[in-house]
Amino acid sequence: MKGVDRPEAFILPENSMVPDRNLVSPAPDQFTHELIRSQLFYLHGALQGAQPIGEFPAGTKVVLMTHDGGDYCRVVDQRGLYVETEYAGLKKLQRGAEEPDPSLPLAED
Repeated sequence: MKGVDRPEAFILPENSMVPDRNLVSPAPDQFTHELIRSQLFYLHGALQGAQPIGEFPAGTKVVLMTHDGGDYCRVVDQRGLYVETEYAGLKKLQRGAEEPDPSLPLAED
């Protein structure tokens, strides 16, 4: 063994970076909904023809942040990614370990 073989370096495309406005920190550890099927997600502009940046697998748990009654909503996943996805693909989780009871005060650190 003479040395270390290093992979060829390459520069990622500009759209590979997630803007700060699409990241939530700390990421949630309790969720309100689960995806019932795999579906695409977008940084913004899903209805305006934006390109998806990824796909959630079925079973992904998310926090529903906003939904105005249209086809798309904004969610945060377990990585803290704040994105748009189709509302029809979400299923509300039963109250339990995944969802806090809104009648209880929030725990302080």
